[in-house]
Amino acid sequence: MTTLLDTIHSPADLRQLKRSDLPQLARELREFIVESVSKTGGHFASNLGSVELTVALHYVFNTPDDRLVWDVGHQTYPHKILTGRRERMGSMRQQGGLAGFPKRDESEYDTFGVGHSSTSIGAALGMAVAAQLQGIERHCVAIIGDGSMTAGQAFEALNNAGAMDTNLLVILNDNDMSISPNVGALNNYLAKIMSGRFYAAVRQGSNKVLGGIAPPLRDIASKVEEHVKGFFTPGTLFEEFGFNYIGPIDGHDVDVLTDTLNNIKSLKGPQFLHIVTKKGQGYKLAENDPVKYHGVTKFDPANGLVGSKSGGKPQYTQVFGDWICDMAKLDSRLVGITPAMREGSGLVRFEQEYPQRYFDVAIAEQHAVTFAAGLACDGLKPVVAIYSTFLQRAYDQLIHDVALQNLPVVFAIDRAGLVGADGPTHAGSFDLSFLRCIPNMTVMAPSDENECRQMLYTAFTLDGPSAVRYPRGTGPGAAIVHEMSALPIGKGHIRRQGQGKVAILAFGSMVTPALQAAEAFDATVADMRFVKPLDAELVKQLAASHELIVTVEENAIMGGAGSACGEVLAAANVQVPLLHLGLPDDYVEHGDPAMLLAGCGLDAAGIEASIAARLGR
Repeated sequence: MTTLLDTIHSPADLRQLKRSDLPQLARELREFIVESVSKTGGHFASNLGSVELTVALHYVFNTPDDRLVWDVGHQTYPHKILTGRRERMGSMRQQGGLAGFPKRDESEYDTFGVGHSSTSIGAALGMAVAAQLQGIERHCVAIIGDGSMTAGQAFEALNNAGAMDTNLLVILNDNDMSISPNVGALNNYLAKIMSGRFYAAVRQGSNKVLGGIAPPLRDIASKVEEHVKGFFTPGTLFEEFGFNYIGPIDGHDVDVLTDTLNNIKSLKGPQFLHIVTKKGQGYKLAENDPVKYHGVTKFDPANGLVGSKSGGKPQYTQVFGDWICDMAKLDSRLVGITPAMREGSGLVRFEQEYPQRYFDVAIAEQHAVTFAAGLACDGLKPVVAIYSTFLQRAYDQLIHDVALQNLPVVFAIDRAGLVGADGPTHAGSFDLSFLRCIPNMTVMAPSDENECRQMLYTAFTLDGPSAVRYPRGTGPGAAIVHEMSALPIGKGHIRRQGQGKVAILAFGSMVTPALQAAEAFDATVADMRFVKPLDAELVKQLAASHELIVTVEENAIMGGAGSACGEVLAAANVQVPLLHLGLPDDYVEHGDPAMLLAGCGLDAAGIEASIAARLGR
């Protein structure tokens, strides 16, 4: 029953409610999220944890004129529901439907497009300064989780904001989680605040002071002390950044949140509100296992998630996870590094078996890469497990700290190419382009599961930086050979020798659809394997024996693997018609991965159609 929620079509409707109605609205909103996400899949536990905060924010602030900037966006389903998108929640993360993250062109209430972490404080500060310069009275609020607070960019923004006389509210939503459990000194600091060790010492001292006061006054003083617990706890870190620290307060008490936010509205300068929430709040299965319920597929709310449906084929992430454990047995120099993506990158087993050689550096991609460089300088062999989209955040470190010094760091790049429901913020559309232009790099793209395993081994044997990029999900189902052997560097191989006039040079995930499309033309298909160094001799050989060269990659066409083939032919003064197929010069929206690839012309039918069009058929 969502009788109250049904009356809310915008935050203006919400602000017409009585304060006493807000707890009921929060309950109905939480029930609606459980029902909705169970039908569509999506981010789950984080959204359940942000219900009361979202209600209070839209109740207190005059949105959209007042700006709410959400970090990452994993927790914004309640925000979408309350801002006029409730009827469209059934289309969440589907092609043509609602995006899984805030998106500026989706709603005026989505003030800043997000997907990566730790951008909210900087963006909200920019909005606050813009309002100040234009003489506009406006509240700007950044909502950031404790996981996102571990990234350097968040502290860069805090450092800047604290030195400015700008009205900015930063809300730290502290649930002791990012996707994996949080790690690091900041997490320990927040835990120390909540543990009450400092507070207990203060309270013990205050009890001595209160002991001589008459009981009625003592009771009042004790209640006041309990309610302003945050003022006795060490918000020193944030105070030193120039913020007025308030908290911690209960992030699931909508009355306390509303009172606190109303009070903060009248304060000037940088304010920092620390709230404590529980990921998965209100749905016991998610409360008990917030990692498992961070992002979910469709499920029965009564029974919860019941298991994977991979069809028995291992996902590429699992191939990597098995390889790194096997490799660690063979070489004690191997260490594994992840920027807070233990589960997503397939490192759970590695952490269990090799805890001393496993390093979760929190959401800090730049540090992850430089940390790996330091390890490599002194004789270890680091493997950085990272998503393609997140490696973009550490591009300078990749060039300056690793490649320039020619250090043996292996980058296991997951989620290369399109990623489906997460959309353009998480797509790995550019890594072949930005990796192949870096001197000293070796770049590989496997066409199947076994090739992925052998390429990871090959990368580990090198004395310089290397990258193996593989897609999300499963491959074609190739049998995996447990024995590992190094591939010849820079050598592709012919997968289909055709008699026609077309040669298809396919990279990574595109080999399988290229083989299917080749049947229509009796085309030759090469699994190029290496993007850098490219098999230049194979490219020239195929150009000499065919009338059309087709390159296919799940990467941006501009600057990608196809461009590398064209450069080889141009340098050799070989003139042959070229057809480059890949991702368009655009951001591919969210949806079913197979449908998205088809829309880009990168399924077998699309490749066949493009070749036919070029041949004039």
